[in-house]
Amino acid sequence: MDDLLSGLFDLSPRSDEPLARGLADHLRSLIADGRLRPGQRLPSSRTMARALAISRNTVSFVIEQLAAEGYLGVTRGRRPIVAEGLSLVSAQPTGGEQNGSSRFRPSRWARHLAQSHWPPVYPDRAQAFQPGLADEREFPHDVWSRCLRRAAGNALRQKDRTLNDPRLQEAILKHIAETRGIRANPEQIVILPSAQSGIALIGKVMIDAGDVAWVESPGYGGAFAALRAANADVVGVPIDADGLKIARHRKAPRLIFVTPSHQYPTGRLMPIGRRLELLQFASGTGATIVEDDYDGEFQYDGRPIAAFAGLAPYDRTIYLGTFSKAMFADIRVGYLIVPKIMAPTFVLAQRHFGLPVSVALQIALADFIAAGNYRSHIRRMTRIYRRRRDRLVEALAEETKQRLLVDIPAGGMQLMARCSGSMDDVELSRRLRQAGVVTRPISEMLHHKSRERGLFLGFAAWNDEEIDAGTEIIGQHFR
Repeated sequence: MDDLLSGLFDLSPRSDEPLARGLADHLRSLIADGRLRPGQRLPSSRTMARALAISRNTVSFVIEQLAAEGYLGVTRGRRPIVAEGLSLVSAQPTGGEQNGSSRFRPSRWARHLAQSHWPPVYPDRAQAFQPGLADEREFPHDVWSRCLRRAAGNALRQKDRTLNDPRLQEAILKHIAETRGIRANPEQIVILPSAQSGIALIGKVMIDAGDVAWVESPGYGGAFAALRAANADVVGVPIDADGLKIARHRKAPRLIFVTPSHQYPTGRLMPIGRRLELLQFASGTGATIVEDDYDGEFQYDGRPIAAFAGLAPYDRTIYLGTFSKAMFADIRVGYLIVPKIMAPTFVLAQRHFGLPVSVALQIALADFIAAGNYRSHIRRMTRIYRRRRDRLVEALAEETKQRLLVDIPAGGMQLMARCSGSMDDVELSRRLRQAGVVTRPISEMLHHKSRERGLFLGFAAWNDEEIDAGTEIIGQHFR
């Protein structure tokens, strides 16, 4: 016994680990790393208990457990024997292969993740002017809490728990018909955990490896990342004053991703002429248009405009929406409106990739929309956000003396400020973050070669005092 196990065991008492578990873990490790060899006999339970100064019952229990797991072979009247074929010694890397990266080889896509600018990493505590955030302080949390409590009880009594709750499908359909002119059937609505998961699902359903996908440049990095992950040949197409400019000299796309309600990040509205041109182009080439209406609820200079799906007389569009922008980030609900013929395939893919949304959450959201609370919140926040947009525009002009030229968006929750002259916007963004102001450099949102530089700033989540303090810091860096 002393020769066999001397120095191999450390069974000093630990308050957080039972003695039997410690002994079992030690024996498993000794067998796996080859220090107890296949076919080698262990001492009897009595001998092992005496040598380790522990109860024989404890040792017997451990031996029985490891025998049940296949580590040991036991025969009545004979000592336990180490089972064959359990040593991992032969599988260990040799020579120059001792590092973990050679043992675990990620995919080509995973190896390039670190080179991507998506998703941006922000501080744990949100700070002005972090884009993409609603002001959670202004949300009617008491009303939402009542909806959640009612929904939790209803969900328990619900017998038919479909993946996409019909009540929420109906509520979304009614809202989207009134605000975007979309006519569809409830079963065309696929409810998902986020807008980003919606883009990923579109990529899996609509893209084969090597298919061309057009994205706006500058544009939404999440779309570029999700379509690249679907093995698409993603092409950044420059925008002009009217949005994505059709590049007829390029290879025809299988999919076109656009943000026409107010382009991300410039905030420009795609006029009807460009929309119809894009629809005609898609019809002629067989492309599918994906319309991301990520924060299109907020329009400051007119009513919300009709969606592509409201204009198209044929099934050539997919509409993508989210509640995380209009309500608050932790809602985690997005949705797709897909062509009728594709709806069963999308739902099957949704199930295949495990993209459900809590039934209780869907019921609560349906209640919140149907009762008029969602529309009321949107109207109120539209007034607040417009004032904040105007205040940020005026404050930036005053503090930077026109060294940041702002594209004033007609809607949305953020704006783009262009740097006049040559400037390293990545370094500027880094220095501003160190000073307590969060921005995104425009150069990281470009998907084609361009010298355009600037900052992307959110204004929705920040009150007047926060806007003034943040722009003062920006002004100090320019001065």
